[in-house]
Amino acid sequence: MSSVAIIGGHGKIAMQLAKLLVAQGHQVRSLFRNEDHAPEVAATGATPVVADVENLDVPALRDLLNGVDAVVWSAGAGGGNPARTYAVDRDAAIRSMNATAEQGIDRYVMVSYFGASTDHGVPEDNSFFAYAEAKAAADEYLRGTGLRWTIVGPSRLTDDEPTGRIEVKGPGHEDLASDSVTRADVAAVVAALLSADNTVGEFVQFNNGDTPIADAVAAIKRPNKAG
Repeated sequence: MSSVAIIGGHGKIAMQLAKLLVAQGHQVRSLFRNEDHAPEVAATGATPVVADVENLDVPALRDLLNGVDAVVWSAGAGGGNPARTYAVDRDAAIRSMNATAEQGIDRYVMVSYFGASTDHGVPEDNSFFAYAEAKAAADEYLRGTGLRWTIVGPSRLTDDEPTGRIEVKGPGHEDLASDSVTRADVAAVVAALLSADNTVGEFVQFNNGDTPIADAVAAIKRPNKAG
């Protein structure tokens, strides 16, 4: 693909992803809320687009995605405020999926988290509950769209140096438990997933591990999947 939109373009993963994609020759359009961050985003090589997705409707989002081949959702409210968490991580994310479909773009990659599920088991009085609920709802909605989706499920994020190696939960690693992964390696995984047709329709949960990212992504195709 030649053009990728990153929603949540000033995030730590998104900034590293933009640099990787630009280096690979892609055009990158990074959407973010705070206009003060424009110089930092531009420094990645991406085209900065100031857009408060929390308050944009589907037609407005659709217009911002014109000419794009793929969309990466890497935005988040950052926790702390349940109402805003639902507004961004669930509602705005769902609007972005609808906008993607209306624009005729079919590739959509959602950055979620390891273990995200409608039966996440997080207690209602836990501060993580609103995020777990919002991400579960957004991920489930995405699964029901006609988009060529991949959900990315990294474990606990660190700012360590990238290793270039991961372990993916799946055949041979069915019991893999959430551990940790560097943000830089998550960015590299997302970059690899974007053009990996074998990962369409997959929830890719991973930690740092022993397998080079390219090899791990290539092996994601489940044996019971046709094609």
